[in-house]
Amino acid sequence: MKRIRIAIDGLSASGKSTLAQGLAKSLNYLYIDSGAMYRAVTLFALREKWIDRNGELHVDALVAALDRIFLTFRFNPASGRGEICLNGRNVEKEIRTHEVSKHVSVISKVSEVRNKLVRAQQRMADGGGVVMDGRDIGTVVLPDSEVKFFMTASIDARSRRRHTELQKRGRDTSFEEVRDNLEDRDRIDSTRDHSPLQQAEDAVVIDNSDLSIEQQFEHMMAIIQDTLNG
Repeated sequence: MKRIRIAIDGLSASGKSTLAQGLAKSLNYLYIDSGAMYRAVTLFALREKWIDRNGELHVDALVAALDRIFLTFRFNPASGRGEICLNGRNVEKEIRTHEVSKHVSVISKVSEVRNKLVRAQQRMADGGGVVMDGRDIGTVVLPDSEVKFFMTASIDARSRRRHTELQKRGRDTSFEEVRDNLEDRDRIDSTRDHSPLQQAEDAVVIDNSDLSIEQQFEHMMAIIQDTLNG
């Protein structure tokens, strides 16, 4: 059976990761969370104090240190998924903090960072059998992928999801702060000069503002199976 590459792009908190993980598990494919890679670089920059209180990044310092940043995914039997490691250490929990979320778009604007991570993501996808989610997977990282999805939802729906997610993790963050953060990320991701968030022309658009996870999964699996059987 042929093994294809599935690209899932979309807005922050649009449900990309949840669906990508579910599809990968069902297909027995490798799930690659490209966003986790950018979050890990953000965590590195925060630890090195290269992001000041105003959110300004010391770009030159980060670029000079890129050769010291090594990112890998290791399968965790407990969670049933690959988890991101920064320089050999699992940082899956640390990269999900609100502090990292606030600054990841600043990091992702840096062309040298994107070039490094895009090359790594393309190597991971060699040979197919992968589901990769992010913001430029179908347009830049895997433009020739056999199946492409673009996930979207209203800002209110996405804010509710992210706020609930953070509350479950014990993060004391207001709904308004979460919404403001998502609006900032949407603006930065869509207007950056290098690899902005865009919908690939041949992507299947899924607005899941009012769709359940099960409805989305069934729709996406039907499209994937048509491709596999074609």
